Amino acid sequence: MGKAALLSIDVQKGFDDPSWGLRNNPDAEAKIALLLSVWRKNGFSVIHVQHCSVEPNSPLRPESPGNEFKDVAMPHPGEKVFTKTVNSAFIGTRLEEYLQENGIESLVIAGLTTDHCVSTSTRMAGNLGFDVTLVSDATATFDRKGEDGSYYSADQIHKIHLASLNGEFCTVLTTNELLSEIE
Repeated sequence: MGKAALLSIDVQKGFDDPSWGLRNNPDAEAKIALLLSVWRKNGFSVIHVQHCSVEPNSPLRPESPGNEFKDVAMPHPGEKVFTKTVNSAFIGTRLEEYLQENGIESLVIAGLTTDHCVSTSTRMAGNLGFDVTLVSDATATFDRKGEDGSYYSADQIHKIHLASLNGEFCTVLTTNELLSEIE
């Protein structure tokens, strides 16, 4: 792994809104907080991504209290923050340029939600040539209903997305596996 940055994606209060439905991995924020702590303690790069929805009823709209970062993932002074309006952290932002300008070759990705912004950003990062690690227990998602009316639990969606990303766009590790590699 080359020079690595932790990319914390959309860890925002709006994802606590009950309108999203049932969620898996209630410990994701605790794992994200642990990763942030380790990265900060070691002086590694931390980058935050904030979704600023343009959807009229979204709890992630910039004027909504839900747009704020959760307390456990609040950016510290000097940490870079990119705002976006789409699922990819790379579209409409200077993230790719920032990574290149700072010699960052590897990304460790955590955040919300597994099947939307985390997956899309992971795919793009891999396609752009970055060495990507996705932390499986530091991300989460919500239940979904398929176009045919079928129900998919958040845990099913989470696991399917991790399986489709692993080995193709990234390496999927747990927080403990990643931290044991760092030490």
